[in-house]
Amino acid sequence: MSDWHTIAAKAGSHQQLSAEEVLALAELDEKHDDDLLAVAGELRDSGFRNVVTYSRKVFIPLTHLCRDVCHYCTFAKTPKRIESPYMSVEQVLDSVREAEKMGCKEALLTLGEKPELRYKAAREALAEMGFATTLEYVAHVSKRILEETSLLPHVNAGCMTADEIAMLRPVSASMGIMLESASERLTEKGMPHYGSPDKDPAVRLQTLRLAGEAQVPFTSGVLIGIGETRRERVESLLALRDVHEEFGHLQEIIVQNFRAKPDTKMASAPEPDLHELLWTIAVCRLIFGAEMSIQAPPNLSPGVLEKIVAAGINDWGGVSPLTPDFVNPEAPWPHLEELARETAVAGKFLQERLTIYPGYAIDPVRWLDESLHERVLNKIDSEGFPRTDTWLTGQHAELPQQDLQWLNTAVSEAAVSADIRGILKRSAAGEALSEAEVVRLFQSRGPDFAAVTRAADELRKKRCGDSVSYVVNRNINYTNICYFKCQFCAFSKGKLSENLRGRPYDLSPDEIARRCSEAWSRGATEVCMQGGIHPDYTGQTYLDILATVREAASDMHIHAFSPLEVWQGAATLDMAIEPYLRKLKAAGLNTLPGTAAEILDDEVRDIICPDKINTEQWLNVMETAHGVGLRTTATIMFGHVDRLEHWARHLLRVRSLQARTGGFTEFVPLPFVASEAPVYLKGRARKGPTFRESVLMHSVARLVFNGLIDNIQASWVKLGHNGVEACLNAGVNDVGGTLMNETITRAAGATHGQETSPQQMDTLIRAMDREPVQRTTLYERVPEEREQAARAAGALLEVVNTPAQKYERKGGRKPLVKNTDDLIASA
Repeated sequence: MSDWHTIAAKAGSHQQLSAEEVLALAELDEKHDDDLLAVAGELRDSGFRNVVTYSRKVFIPLTHLCRDVCHYCTFAKTPKRIESPYMSVEQVLDSVREAEKMGCKEALLTLGEKPELRYKAAREALAEMGFATTLEYVAHVSKRILEETSLLPHVNAGCMTADEIAMLRPVSASMGIMLESASERLTEKGMPHYGSPDKDPAVRLQTLRLAGEAQVPFTSGVLIGIGETRRERVESLLALRDVHEEFGHLQEIIVQNFRAKPDTKMASAPEPDLHELLWTIAVCRLIFGAEMSIQAPPNLSPGVLEKIVAAGINDWGGVSPLTPDFVNPEAPWPHLEELARETAVAGKFLQERLTIYPGYAIDPVRWLDESLHERVLNKIDSEGFPRTDTWLTGQHAELPQQDLQWLNTAVSEAAVSADIRGILKRSAAGEALSEAEVVRLFQSRGPDFAAVTRAADELRKKRCGDSVSYVVNRNINYTNICYFKCQFCAFSKGKLSENLRGRPYDLSPDEIARRCSEAWSRGATEVCMQGGIHPDYTGQTYLDILATVREAASDMHIHAFSPLEVWQGAATLDMAIEPYLRKLKAAGLNTLPGTAAEILDDEVRDIICPDKINTEQWLNVMETAHGVGLRTTATIMFGHVDRLEHWARHLLRVRSLQARTGGFTEFVPLPFVASEAPVYLKGRARKGPTFRESVLMHSVARLVFNGLIDNIQASWVKLGHNGVEACLNAGVNDVGGTLMNETITRAAGATHGQETSPQQMDTLIRAMDREPVQRTTLYERVPEEREQAARAAGALLEVVNTPAQKYERKGGRKPLVKNTDDLIASA
């Protein structure tokens, strides 16, 4: 036998155990059981942090008929003991609609194995409905669930052929079959699987392999205590691991304990005790490692859930607020409030999931039929967990109460995950965090979320005090014509998009001048100017715009031209970036906005803006701007096709540049507004970040940039006033600009308006017991005269969007230079 200490050390260091080492666990001396549970618990925590999941489901027993005769089962019945061989479609839909009202997201279809092969009643019922097989009917029912409700079907259809799996894949988000045991001994006469052809381990494992080939997210597991030995149990888990290693499709392993039921051949058989259950869970965790989801049904082990968590599980399975567990009707589901409390006692946070697990949900192209991509993306956050509230970026909606509760909760240090505590201490000391540590902060939920936001706010108070700043400014978007095809943008127009949120326009110099003069008269100290990349714009166009503004309002701070505009302007004049920036500065440009950043990771940019400047080019423009004395902001636009690692890389790249140049004045998170964005309308993106994620972006930015960027801004256009107030308790010290005219976010579908007046800003800030400060673009106090003018401002005049005269340059546009060295090099 392999030495236990060697096995424990190997498992604890995240190395896969060999088959020999796994089989040695079956002979493990009981004196090592506590150590076994400890190693399993540590592996669980490293893979799943403080989270234990469950799926809110409705249980649909589509048919109780089954051709098998398992000796412990009460689910399967004969035709004489049931009213109807199958639930009707309307019965199913009635149940699913009721579950939908109760917040369920999974419809679990469970059934016996191919009853039509045994029962005439099943064949006749199917024929009457127009189906040849039970699985054809399952496909039909699943399709109706998808068409008429918001729930995702999960099909426990038993053994299947490749064709049957292919038939069900477009109408189910996941499927499953319990292996139960790989022991052929259990199929012999006198054993529980005798007379049940579908319980042949080879047949069930073949279904698992076929599901893997079809790339179906799949559930399987073992049933313990039905007469198998420990070695046979371990061999079963090894068989599952072998299949998963080949295809990667097993999203969870269930460890289910046998419960003896009356009126079965095993009614008097002994049930496995708690020790046996915990041992099996722990061994399962060591076999599959830190990343596999391991589940134990909570209704089968009431009163000991804390011990089950400690043994290595991270999931409770499906829990229904509506229907019983038809497989174990004697064991009622725990109420979700009770389950959350017991999970918290175990030191974990109960988090809902979909029937398709998070890691599979965020990769729909691989794991889902194309018909399900949009439906699943609409339901998930950046990690693949379900959205559980109605909050959306840019929309008027109630803030999620659970998130607000955690924001306002002071949690004890003991309630916070040890790794989060360590990261927060490193951040407070001003240390640079790693990508993995930043990702971990973004994963914070429950008490961890409370700790991260509170740490960010304490740092805000230390760095910025209790003042909250804003700038009185005007947005001027001089054209909405753009030859780039950014998939997130609903603002820009081309020849084929005249019907989308307004006609194409290209502001005249007179209208730009008029807006600048009006802004100055209303107390503005800044005009923020950006536009689409018009095919007729050159670098001279931007110089002309600066001259127009300077003539109209000589003292106005000009905050203008994204790195993309700078790059394009330089390219059209055949100039390098540095001399062109110096030319812009000499013409009156004061600072640059940090837009066009989106996500500073080319894996994402290749999807949402493939023809735009890349990450290196954006950073080079900014570094060059800082080098010529132009300070800039930095932004991130998140919540679409991106993942947490992309967010972390973005923050760290901005941090690295700031450490070199010190040129960023502020960091501005911009949550994605989805409703009119092309990538969302095509079904290829999520519907924006959740509220929790939006708050965390501000908090994590505060922690990452500690000592380097002091100003973290919240956008009222994206978050609304209530959302900004929440972020003021999570590390934010600035609420941006009054704007006067906001068009880009509203074009994307936001509804929070065009302007927030200084009076409204003051009211919002004072309501948070903070001191409002009207600032300049460079974070200095404005003269009293500007404050008075801003507070005495009258109504804005109606803007005139000068109609565009043309969309395309004759002979085509000059291609954007993509070689960084060509434009960054000295002229």
